[in-house]
This record gives sequence, structure tokens and C-alpha cells, in this order.
Amino acid sequence: MKKNKHRLVTLGILFTVATGIIYLINRIVFASATLKDLLKSSADNYYNWRFGKIYYKKKGSGSPILLIHDLTVYSSAYEWKNLIDKLSKDHTVYVLDLLGCGRSEKPRITYTNYLYVQLISDFIKNVIHEKTDIVASGYSSSFTILACHNESSLFGKIFLVNPPELSTLNKIPGKRSKLYKFLLELPVFGTLVYNMITCQSNVQLLFTEEYLYNPFDVSAEMIDTYYEAAHKGFSNSKFLLSSIIGCYTNNSINHALREIDQSIILISGQGEEKGKAIQEAYVTINPSIETCSIERTKHLPHLEAGNRFAELLSIYL
Repeated sequence: MKKNKHRLVTLGILFTVATGIIYLINRIVFASATLKDLLKSSADNYYNWRFGKIYYKKKGSGSPILLIHDLTVYSSAYEWKNLIDKLSKDHTVYVLDLLGCGRSEKPRITYTNYLYVQLISDFIKNVIHEKTDIVASGYSSSFTILACHNESSLFGKIFLVNPPELSTLNKIPGKRSKLYKFLLELPVFGTLVYNMITCQSNVQLLFTEEYLYNPFDVSAEMIDTYYEAAHKGFSNSKFLLSSIIGCYTNNSINHALREIDQSIILISGQGEEKGKAIQEAYVTINPSIETCSIERTKHLPHLEAGNRFAELLSIYL
């Protein structure tokens, strides 16, 4: 009896020490990831939204354009850095960090597709104050389409850059995905898993394997900025990833895609896997959708070939 009690006490002490060490490691990882402060901001750059502060930047004059980055924990307004100056010569350019991303607030909530639908609509109504053209990247294409379907008067032309497969958006939270979400949100140990998933080597792998057509074009600044974006807000950063893994950011857009009357232009990188098939699937639902691709680019053509991307936009704008 005494032996068992002694073992339990020993295990309890070891567990407490191990937890403390892991907690310290997590803090060091987050602190070192944000040490360079590449994603700078000031108090003037925030929209006080009801669910948290939203970082945004405004530049130029003319008809408004809102640039919305891909929905990942690595993403931020940095994604559009090669496009802002070019577009601001003829337009008022707005670029933001979505809730849970980059410099925006990262509350400990479940992030849903409809949360971002509300954010985009509220941002246009309360910050831009007029009908706006939208350029949305990756998964952000889905809630842009739904937001337009809900309040079409706020939206002008819509450009979707490498939108996701429609079948992927149909996936809903299940037992397994809910379990993954729960485990990732655990204090200390879930945070350790998050830091392992979002380590710097995995960010580099994303750029070389998925984001860029030419892997040699990746720069240290790109990797460091994406790595920093995933770690701003410390452990709060993991709640967006847990929601994505849990499929809470998915929502079918088929009905909205079929019904909205706005001009929709799909832009894909020539090297994007399934890019052509995805375009065909969207056009099947709404034959009025226009499609085009940019040569020698992949998932982020606006970051990889800013000049050619801006020229393409100017044709439609």
C-alpha cells in the first residue's frame, strides 16, 4: 500500500516537473518566433470588431478593393505585399489580417466559416462604407462567396485565387475531427503539438512543396514572417488551427455560387495541383464564372508574380 502511494507521489512529481518544462519550452518557442517583429503594427491600424480587434491597412485613392489572405495560421496581410503599391495607384486598397491570424486578435473560440462571413460584411459596412471589389485567396474564397450571397449590395467584382475544392468544403465536423480539435486545445501538451506542427522547417516545406512554383524563390523573410504569424498571440494561436482541423471552417458554397449575380473571376497558378479541375467544377455550377491562370506560379501567384497578377486584375477592373 505504501509502495503504491509512494509511486503515485513520484509519478505526480515527475508529471508536474515535465509539464513545467514543456510549458517553459512552449514560451521560449513563441518568444523566439516573434523576436524579429516582422509584422509591425500601430494602434491606428485596428478595427474594433465585436469578436476582437482586426488589423488592417489602407493605401491609395479611388474605387475600393479589399484583399483577403488565405485562411491558415501562417497567413496575414503580408501575403499581398507585392500587390498593394501597384493597386493603390488607381484604387483605395484595404488589406487585413483575419481574426485569429497575424496581428489581429486571437480569441480562444471556435472559428467558423460564418464568423468570417460576418467579419467581411461588417468590415465593408463599418470601415470601407461603400461597395467593394474583393480579391480572396484560398479558403477565404468560401466565406467571401457566402458573404456576397447574404448581402450582395456590399460587393462588386469578386476574384477568387486558387479557391478550395467544393467537395472539401462539404466536410463537416465528425467524431474524429472533434477529437483532434479537443486534443490540440489541451493546455501545455496541445500547445506543444501546435508548435511541432508549425515549426520553421514545416513552414519552409509549405513554400517549397505547395506555395511556390519555383522553390528556389523562397526567401528567409517569407519563412520568418509566416512563422511569426503562426506564433503571435502565444498559445491562443492554436485555436484557429484546431477549428480548421475540426472542419468548423468548412461550409458548402454550392447554393451561393449558383445564385449570386456578381462577376466572379477565378485565378489559378499554372502549377497548382487540381487547379484546372477546380475551375471546371466552379464553372459547372455557375457558367458565367470567368477563369484564367498565371504561368510559372502555384498557390500564391500574387506573392510570386506581383506584376503579372496586377496586370491581370487591371484587365477586369
